[in-house]
Amino acid sequence: MPELNCSERVINVADIDPQYRHAILLRLFEHLAPDDSLQIVVDHDPRRLRLQLEARHGSRCGWSYLEAGPDIWRVRLRLLGRGTEDHG
Repeated sequence: MPELNCSERVINVADIDPQYRHAILLRLFEHLAPDDSLQIVVDHDPRRLRLQLEARHGSRCGWSYLEAGPDIWRVRLRLLGRGTEDHG
């Protein structure tokens, strides 16, 4: 079972209308406090979302696969504080 931070919000991406998914997830990420995280659950590898987050936030985008398919991907997204690195 993936580690869960008590305050970490878990988003099942299937519950979001496809045309708004990335916009909503980008907004949720941008409203994280430094070093806070959220977890997304999706039925495919969310590589495009990762590329969008890294394009906007560079090295401040922490991305850790907690589960990697084939049916479910679970990813922890963190807004890293200045000087923090994530190797996930």
